Amino acid sequence: MQLIAMNLGPLKPEPQHLVAATLLFGSVFLLVRRILPRIDRVLEIRAGILDEVTGGQTAELRSEAERVREARDAMLAEARHDAALVRQRAREEGAALIAAAREDGVRERDELVTSGQTGIETERASAEAELRGQVSELASALASRIVGEPIPATTGPGR
Repeated sequence: MQLIAMNLGPLKPEPQHLVAATLLFGSVFLLVRRILPRIDRVLEIRAGILDEVTGGQTAELRSEAERVREARDAMLAEARHDAALVRQRAREEGAALIAAAREDGVRERDELVTSGQTGIETERASAEAELRGQVSELASALASRIVGEPIPATTGPGR
């Protein structure tokens, strides 16, 4: 017996397969139709329980989490403020240390310059005194070289 007169190849249904498929579909449909209301009831009960939990325990947990977050934010703000104060104190102490070091450096420089000038003046005075004593000898030696004859050095205050 042929239901479709055309040749559809592997898609051509045979009557006994169609009857078996219809019976299986009907039995599965009736089974699902009978189980589906039970599944709906279970889902409704579950939704109710979740609503109770969400309204009760979850809300408390959420509010507790908010309190903890606010406390954490307050602690972080306080820590940032303390860190800013520490940084400011460190800057001030650093500036004071730099100023003190600068003062010490200027004082040491002034002492070195003063001692150096004193030393130079002392050496200059001693060199000048020494050269004053040797001026007549040096002048006669220079004159002797220029003239080509020995000139005696005069010792005394006059020329």
